[in-house]
Amino acid sequence: MSAAPSGDDFLYELEVEVEAEVTLVEASRPEEVAGLPVTEWLFDPTDVEREEIGLRGLLGAVEALEDHYRPGDHGA
Repeated sequence: MSAAPSGDDFLYELEVEVEAEVTLVEASRPEEVAGLPVTEWLFDPTDVEREEIGLRGLLGAVEALEDHYRPGDHGA
């Protein structure tokens, strides 16, 4: 039986996962797809942009939590 990850471990793992998702979204290049006829779209570029905005917001929140819980930093 393994121990539950600490808060720091969880935040680090979450940050890695979100960064990987952001990389995938960026690689889909929605701006290029938008220039194609709609019948050739495999995904809606607007949905991809919304997803990227949400992921970047989540990434910012995770980074803020990491800053808040740094060892020796007691926050405000």
